[in-house]
Amino acid sequence: MEATAITKFARISPFKAREVTRLIQGKSYSEALSLVTFANKKAAGIIKKTLESAKANAENNHRASDELFVKLAVIGEGPTMKRFKPKARGMAGRINKRTSHVKVVLTDEI
Repeated sequence: MEATAITKFARISPFKAREVTRLIQGKSYSEALSLVTFANKKAAGIIKKTLESAKANAENNHRASDELFVKLAVIGEGPTMKRFKPKARGMAGRINKRTSHVKVVLTDEI
């Protein structure tokens, strides 16, 4: 049994968000939840919501209430908003506002 949750267009760079997902892969749900709860990163809050959503999907769709494990936690790159900031001598500096797609898969097998 697998339960999936996806958060799309999260306003955080995928490079920064991948730091947190590396911590929770392969861990039990309760251990992963405590890791993201106490992580001092913006991405931890986004991943926590996705993790809780996957748990709710497991309970509602598959009636799973036993021990769940994080099988997969992936950060995909979303679209980039391109902005420009004025620079010296009439030039323009490009600013990329990156977005992420967060996918968490929970399973009851190790």
